[in-house]
Amino acid sequence: MTGHPRNETERAWYREPYVWMLIFFPALAVVAGAITLRLAIVSDDGLVTDDYYRKGLEINRVLERDERARQYGLVATIVFRPDAGHLGVILRGNAGFTVPPSIGLRFMHATRAGFDREMTATLGADGGYAVEVRDLAAGHWHLQIEAGDWRLLESLHVGGATPRD
Repeated sequence: MTGHPRNETERAWYREPYVWMLIFFPALAVVAGAITLRLAIVSDDGLVTDDYYRKGLEINRVLERDERARQYGLVATIVFRPDAGHLGVILRGNAGFTVPPSIGLRFMHATRAGFDREMTATLGADGGYAVEVRDLAAGHWHLQIEAGDWRLLESLHVGGATPRD
């Protein structure tokens, strides 16, 4: 006989459960790594912007427009009548401010970007701006008022929404 006698209690390595438990966890890590790698390659990474430098310059311009509104001492009084579908804006500023013939209004819903809309309001004979606004969804809205080199940000509450100020 050339081999050692085999003990009845000894089993082959592949019949031991602890061996398979030791193999299972590294194998699981390899499979999870392969799935993660595939997801990273196939899925869209959702970059915020491709040209962050240009976006940074645009942000500076927006901040300059806000500062210009402060220099003009701009204050907007908003009169919103949802039952009539009418929005009125009255602008007041210091002596350096000249009232523009029209203003841009951007309605931005606080949670639903699909509801956003833009309009232009022209100066009326009473010195205010008026625009017809229908079907604004209930909720909290941000209203951006802009013309030329300035912009104002205001809040608007429509329907059953309660103000969160």
